[in-house]
Amino acid sequence: MHSNFEKSCGAVVYTKRGDQLLYVIVQELEGAYSFPKGHMEGSETEEETARREIFEEIGLDAVFLKGFRETDEYDLREKPGTRKQVVYFLAECRRDCLEPRQGEIRQILLLPYEEALKCFDHEGARRVLTNAHCYLAGE
Repeated sequence: MHSNFEKSCGAVVYTKRGDQLLYVIVQELEGAYSFPKGHMEGSETEEETARREIFEEIGLDAVFLKGFRETDEYDLREKPGTRKQVVYFLAECRRDCLEPRQGEIRQILLLPYEEALKCFDHEGARRVLTNAHCYLAGE
């Protein structure tokens, strides 16, 4: 039974280098790898939250691709009894320089699909990345 619920929003951010797709993976301060994301605040919509968090974490003004929305849900180990839902969109990065926000992000990685998959401990993150990769490939 879950007495608490948290909701975050973010995006699978990608860029193209030649004909290769690269994905933006952030390493959080505690060492875990994820997509840029964060908690909803006030009356924000899911997209507003995702846009704000992406800007705060990596300095990118996100433009989302239409038609992609994935969710991941899991129990928070650090908060027993709390269920977390994360809503992900898909955003293209059209610039070379991304800046990790001091105090939030340790580093930003740009990785091809296969390498990005290996970063994640959480199966839900791998599923979201796989679905985004298939979406971009038109599969």
